[in-house]
Amino acid sequence: MFETLRNAWKITELRKKILFTLLIVIIFRIGSALTVPFLDTTAVQGWMDQSATDGNFLEYLNVLTGGALSKATIFSLSITPYINSSIIMQLLTYALPPLERLQQEGEEGRKRLNQITSFVALGLSLFMSIAYYFTLKNSMGAVKYTTGAEGIFAAVVIVGCFAAGASLVVWMGNRINERGIGNGISMILFAGIVARFPTDVGTLVELTKQTPEKYLFVSIGILIVFVLMIGFVVFMNESERRIPIQYAKRVVGRKQYGGQNTHIPVKVCMSGVMPIIFAMSFMSIPSTLRLFIEPVKTFDGATFMQKFYVHFLNFFSTRSFSYALIYFILIIAFNYFYVSMQYNPIEIANNLRQHNGGIPGIRPGKPTSDYIQRVLSKITLVGAFFLGIIAIFPIFLAKADENLSSLSMGGTTMLIVVSVALETVRTLESQMMMRHHKGFLE
Repeated sequence: MFETLRNAWKITELRKKILFTLLIVIIFRIGSALTVPFLDTTAVQGWMDQSATDGNFLEYLNVLTGGALSKATIFSLSITPYINSSIIMQLLTYALPPLERLQQEGEEGRKRLNQITSFVALGLSLFMSIAYYFTLKNSMGAVKYTTGAEGIFAAVVIVGCFAAGASLVVWMGNRINERGIGNGISMILFAGIVARFPTDVGTLVELTKQTPEKYLFVSIGILIVFVLMIGFVVFMNESERRIPIQYAKRVVGRKQYGGQNTHIPVKVCMSGVMPIIFAMSFMSIPSTLRLFIEPVKTFDGATFMQKFYVHFLNFFSTRSFSYALIYFILIIAFNYFYVSMQYNPIEIANNLRQHNGGIPGIRPGKPTSDYIQRVLSKITLVGAFFLGIIAIFPIFLAKADENLSSLSMGGTTMLIVVSVALETVRTLESQMMMRHHKGFLE
């Protein structure tokens, strides 16, 4: 990876793209430190430290925004509205025929889908900004002006700053796509998550200073495990199952066509981090309910529904084995669901038959699609177990020691960071290859 960056830096055009990308990332981090007016940031930070815990939806959003949500900055929403709108549009593309036709229309269709996604993201950013404002006003008491004309003006400014910040982040991501090294939205997400790493390292350093006899070896062990986990993530991201394909020979006039041997690459982890995001969003709902409906402290005089609510929250607590088990099962289920939307064995089998191709030893048509489906099911299960292990490991780490609960999102964030880094390296390598191809006269 470092060699790729060094070689890319030597090319003037790529060096300009890298510097432009770094400039956008710096602007993003500056915006993540600029607080929204009319807010008491101390009250926001204190409330988030108490509420954004145990893997609830607030902690999930705070991790994706690089801690900007807990500081009530301009980029508090970051790219979360765009990520949610992308997920919604991806699901609707397979459910609504008009959107599916747009996806199949090539570049123009994809541009139209991107425009629709941007409008959906704008609507979600407005909705999330209003919801966050009422949370700041009612739960945190962080809004300085809440009544009269001053309150209305403050509400408009706060909501407008959050929504404008989310739109500006998407705009910066698009500029990275056009003038930078590409993967703009992923780069913004990468920058936000990496910004939290010094905080996690600082937590381990502080614990080691306070009780070195306990946390010195624990910190070293965590460091070694996370390094091994990075290697594991890289290995699984690069792993693939190659289905052999052989094209039949055919003679047209005096020329012979076909006869090549190739393969269909099936990546072990083709769905990326999406199943974890789906499962995390689903599992964060019970713990998020606690923010709106506080459970009773004791069962003395409590009703059946109040007791059931307490047991329900305890069952879905991130410190329980039941949470880790259901979380693991949901990741497997969502992984199968996401792969089924991306990969269509029947369509692949039909394309192979139309181009006189086939799998050696497998008859064309339904036997080919059934074979591809069996291979896909096995590979998907391996990828699902990989994602599940990465996701639940930090949960058991936090269960072993409550002081390490801030690392409860470490597996997911590491998977995102490593995936974005690998994709960025591939993008740079492809751009360097385009600039070093041999010409017609060479």
